[in-house]
Amino acid sequence: MLNPRSDDGWGSSGWDQIFNVTNFKVPFYDSEPINHAWAHHYRGIYRANQVITNVPAIQMDETLKKRYLAEAKFWRGTYYFNLVVLWGPVPLVLEPSQPTDLPSNATVDEIWAQVEKDLSEAVNDLPVSYDNNNIGRITKGAAYAMLGKAYLQEHKYQQAKDALNWLVEGAGKGTYALLPNYADNFSPTAENNKESILEINFKAQQSVTDEDDPNSNMGNQREPFFAPSPPGFNDLEMHRWVIYEFMQEKTITNQRDPRLAVTAIFDSTDERGPDFSMFWGKSFSQLLSPTDKRVWYRKYENDQTSTGITFEGEKNVKVIRYADVLLMYAEALNQLNQTAAAYPYVDMVRERAGLPKLSIAKPGLSQANFLKQLMHERITELTGEDVRWNDLARWGYLDDQSKINELKARDFEFNNFILGKSKYLPIPQSEIDINPHLAQNQGY
Repeated sequence: MLNPRSDDGWGSSGWDQIFNVTNFKVPFYDSEPINHAWAHHYRGIYRANQVITNVPAIQMDETLKKRYLAEAKFWRGTYYFNLVVLWGPVPLVLEPSQPTDLPSNATVDEIWAQVEKDLSEAVNDLPVSYDNNNIGRITKGAAYAMLGKAYLQEHKYQQAKDALNWLVEGAGKGTYALLPNYADNFSPTAENNKESILEINFKAQQSVTDEDDPNSNMGNQREPFFAPSPPGFNDLEMHRWVIYEFMQEKTITNQRDPRLAVTAIFDSTDERGPDFSMFWGKSFSQLLSPTDKRVWYRKYENDQTSTGITFEGEKNVKVIRYADVLLMYAEALNQLNQTAAAYPYVDMVRERAGLPKLSIAKPGLSQANFLKQLMHERITELTGEDVRWNDLARWGYLDDQSKINELKARDFEFNNFILGKSKYLPIPQSEIDINPHLAQNQGY
């Protein structure tokens, strides 16, 4: 829902239900992609509500009880973050649902207020870290990072700075750090590392089809949908303009930005060209054609360790990395007219990639130009990590026709974007049909 609807990607699927959603043409409001995303989020909210409602009455270790409640609040807040970004005014359900419930739409402001409340309460009772038997559980740092992300999305810059400060300069400083090698963030052998703040863990195990089964979705199923055909389904592609963003600068040793090869599958992932760019045991020339100029997302593909496509991918998904936190912190500082103070945090991200410090390459930028630079930095650091749609929304691109026109110039799909409508997905029609209190989103 996030990468292909953004301007960095596009829907190339032969399946009309995916194609129409990514191209802002949604004639069928009960399409599988829309229904699945809606249902999965509310299933998560239902489970979180069960914990929040029922755990307080259980006689158990009080510290553990508080932690479980904090984890549930974190997830409920995170689910509502995604829902309000994707759908806007959705129902705000805060107790275990009953079959007779007919909730009405909450306002966007009410949903954001609940996101803030849940995440703010969660930080108090979460540990900084866990033992090896509990790796992957929600930490205090993850809650602060998500809270800061929510405040930033709402343009509450001081609150965003305060929340993110815990990780960067506050009590949590030193808990997280950038890995020396950028590529290790997307390697199955270096997961849950020092840079990972929130990570969804997967393993190469056959999943069951029952979505309520504990063994459902054990493997990462993203690979075939994002892979070219052959060997995948070719449902989503990356626009080639993203590659040119990486080409704007050389490293201090006059090399290409090393993050590009980690981010994109294309004819020159290896700088020597299509005969040397290897994926799933074949060169680009063998897999497709040496003259094919299309591009695909690479970060969660298993092309380096496998010769085939799988629905049981072992790569974990990074929801928030420390690099993202540093760039968000810099953005909050800049928006608070503290641009000079924001430079060091961008410098850290650039230096890891081998680029010259921004404070040397472009010193003294104005607030507006520093934000433009951050837009570039977030493309080269985070493309393919489901952040671009949120970025565009936060920067006002989805609410301004002149900015929509700018997006059209690099993504033809935005020719179908209707201001006041396409920012949000339609609420599934099946939900509207069974609930007379639920109103459809504007324009649908």
